[in-house]
Amino acid sequence: VDDRQQLFEEGYVDWAMAEALAWGSLSLEGVPVRLAGEDSQRGTFSHRHAVVVDYLTEEEYTPLRHLDPGQAPLRIYDSLLSEFAALGFEYGYSVASPDTLVMWEAQFGDFINGAQVIIDQFLTSGWDKWRQESNVVLLLPHGFEGQGPEHSSARLERFLTNAAEDNMRIVVPSTPAQLFHLYRTQATHPIKRPLVVIAPKSLLRTRRTYSPLSEVTTGSLQAVIGDPGVAAGARRVVLCTGKIYYDLLRYREEHQIDDVALVRIEVLYPFPAGAINQILAPYGDAELVWVQEEPANMGAWRFMSRYLFVEAGRSSRGIYRKESSSPATGNPRTHAREQQLLMEKAFAR
Repeated sequence: VDDRQQLFEEGYVDWAMAEALAWGSLSLEGVPVRLAGEDSQRGTFSHRHAVVVDYLTEEEYTPLRHLDPGQAPLRIYDSLLSEFAALGFEYGYSVASPDTLVMWEAQFGDFINGAQVIIDQFLTSGWDKWRQESNVVLLLPHGFEGQGPEHSSARLERFLTNAAEDNMRIVVPSTPAQLFHLYRTQATHPIKRPLVVIAPKSLLRTRRTYSPLSEVTTGSLQAVIGDPGVAAGARRVVLCTGKIYYDLLRYREEHQIDDVALVRIEVLYPFPAGAINQILAPYGDAELVWVQEEPANMGAWRFMSRYLFVEAGRSSRGIYRKESSSPATGNPRTHAREQQLLMEKAFAR
């Protein structure tokens, strides 16, 4: 709590604080907020602490429920260890209560496979089959940190394969401010569609990702974030999402590279062709490259290569881990070697 207050007084917000500001502001504006998940009150990565517990009496206290006597209900639950049951219930809740911001969080995004039937039968196809509206939010922690094949991938490629006819929204926020605006946009959007958030893990405590408070109090969700450091004249433009952006940025600075631009695609679907073309325009004929942590047969590469060509009229090549039947290696040394190779390939001449 002290660390969060100090950061706020310095003019910055971390991910948990941006989240709290979004939920609290919505509740004060009359929008009910609901989150359920296997460890959502504390946060799997001990970052949220939305509910605190007296360890002598086990009494729970939720600060966000004590903002104003007239605020809308705000409920945060630790659910049972069943993705199928929990997500199924939250999907149904979102259908029955469309004005509530309903969220379900996986401990790790990998565990979404336990709810795959709910996703295929209801979440991705419910609107097309029955005109059934839902604005349920899936928070799926994702990122290759060397933790092995069961703690690396939310299987983004599966959602992208099923993305069609504006049936859902798929977003990879790279800053707390983006997360803040994402929650508020989802809660107030007149068209109710499920939202899949490829959520951060190590970035939760990466100071460089924290947002100035001004980016929270002003602005809106950005579908694409350009590179102010290399605004034009680049020999190559690297498109990427999420955590790997910060790995690429660090590598570029360490090697003093000034002719490769890094562009973040925050909204993958609906595909933001107009925003991408606008940001790429100043770079002219620079080589366009997609870089991802995931293997070639996973992640967003196949989706992006097709949509870049069809929707934006751009050809690109991909940099990724080799094809694999498992999402990630279980060997930390192999992981580090693979990650280093991605960086070298991204900036190679």
